Amino acid sequence: MNKILINENNTILEALNKLNSIKDVSRLILFVQDDNKKIIGTLTDGDIRRSLTQKKNIQEKISSVCNRNFTSIQKGYSFINLKEYRNRDLKIIPVLDEEQKFVEILDIDKIKAVLPLECMIMAGGRGKRLSPLTDNVPKPMLLLGGIPIIEHNINRLISYGIKKIYISVKYLGEQIEEYFGDGSSKGISIQYVWEEQPLGTAGALSLVDQFKSKHVLLMNSDLFTNVDFEDLYLTLIQSDAEMAVASTEYKVDIPYAVFETKGNYVKNFKEKPSYIYQSNAGIYILKTEVIKEIPKNSYFDITDLMEKIVNENRKLIYNPILGYWIDIGKPVDYKYAKNFIKHLEL
Repeated sequence: MNKILINENNTILEALNKLNSIKDVSRLILFVQDDNKKIIGTLTDGDIRRSLTQKKNIQEKISSVCNRNFTSIQKGYSFINLKEYRNRDLKIIPVLDEEQKFVEILDIDKIKAVLPLECMIMAGGRGKRLSPLTDNVPKPMLLLGGIPIIEHNINRLISYGIKKIYISVKYLGEQIEEYFGDGSSKGISIQYVWEEQPLGTAGALSLVDQFKSKHVLLMNSDLFTNVDFEDLYLTLIQSDAEMAVASTEYKVDIPYAVFETKGNYVKNFKEKPSYIYQSNAGIYILKTEVIKEIPKNSYFDITDLMEKIVNENRKLIYNPILGYWIDIGKPVDYKYAKNFIKHLEL
């Protein structure tokens, strides 16, 4: 981040050299600090061109050139609607602390949202149906388009502003931990939750001492999808539900006529009908307080929690995935995913 920070006493020439060294951000911009590290303005190549056109002095201090009327976000934000900033054609927004000191930037061209969520990825399964591919490699680490399946999911979570990820591991989990480390190489924090015994699809949540977000995203590691996490989150919040489940359509084709009957009488029939059902896609957002209902360090599936919520007449909602979704559980699924990714622009 020091590459995009500059002191107000530096000259335009020094700023130009620094701008030319910037990489990996969507817009060439510097954030101008005073001697107390307080951000007082922004500086772009456009600001410099306007100054040179008027004053023609490349040794001018940037304190007199920078834009002091800039947009920022305060540290500690929760949900931010990025559409507002995109509509104003803003690309880079600084996050500042209470003293107006630099914390981080939000690169709006590189992120889809900023969700106030922590996430747990379930990655402890054996993946027997994919044997022998999974005999020496955990299923989440099978390559898809040159990178592990689980990395596709982590990258997508990052694009939605999620920075704290727990990964539940058991079978060959050392390979996952060695590959991702603490997450710092991706600018996030990753913590590993080791299952001493199989805990089902939700039991590992009970092993986290304390989640810091009000809601937690839980997902399977063997999914390849472009699910809209923001839409799932907003649907949950707007419905004031305790849990939201991402769903995918499952079509059932009946090859025969289906009768509508009353006693022995056929009242009506449909010839070879098709039925579409909303099915569990293995992605959930739930209130953190609901996790207290999961027994500690015991086998517990997320469907057990869903059933409990429904039976107690509490709110469980679903949100359809409108893009692609592949559950890589069998060799045919893996083959399909590998062919499918060749036609995507990632």
